[in-house]
Amino acid sequence: MQEMGLRAIYPKRRLSIGNAQHRKYPYLLEGVAITRPNQVWASDITYIRLPKGFGYLTAVMDWYSRRVISWELSIALDADFCVSALDKALLTGRPEIFNSDQGCQYTSEAFTGRLLAAGVAISMDGKGRVFDNILTERLWRTVKYEEVLLKEYVSMAEAREELGRFFKWYNEERPHQSLDYQTPDEMYYGRVLASAG
Repeated sequence: MQEMGLRAIYPKRRLSIGNAQHRKYPYLLEGVAITRPNQVWASDITYIRLPKGFGYLTAVMDWYSRRVISWELSIALDADFCVSALDKALLTGRPEIFNSDQGCQYTSEAFTGRLLAAGVAISMDGKGRVFDNILTERLWRTVKYEEVLLKEYVSMAEAREELGRFFKWYNEERPHQSLDYQTPDEMYYGRVLASAG
């Protein structure tokens, strides 16, 4: 390919590019023990290969239970689909801390404004520190290896439908070794109900 001057067409590694004008927040999770649902939510973006280009997937995940609170799929890599996923998540609850990377989607006023209005502390990964959001990275590995790489979506609509099925199965039926073989829903709702009662 190199000799012929050909290059593969695929998204570059860094999907979340920073904006120098946007405010960056410090990382708040250093040494913090995650002990309950809705203590920490996190979000990230990954790409989904489609026949004609790529879709971009974002998810909001509760770190304690690994539950995917909400997700969105978009053909554009702008802040709107991340804000939409956050809005859906905030309809179900409110975290104490919300963690993301420093990409322009997450540092946008639309995104941070929603969190500040809800009284949520904003945490952002250190620049170049992928391990700061390791649980969300593990989610992407699971999504890719147990869903996306096993299928060839023919359209954005099919990708959305299949991912919807996957996240329902992931939350309700897939046991996690790190959760003592409970599902994310069992961990999330079990603790939420116990603390409410």
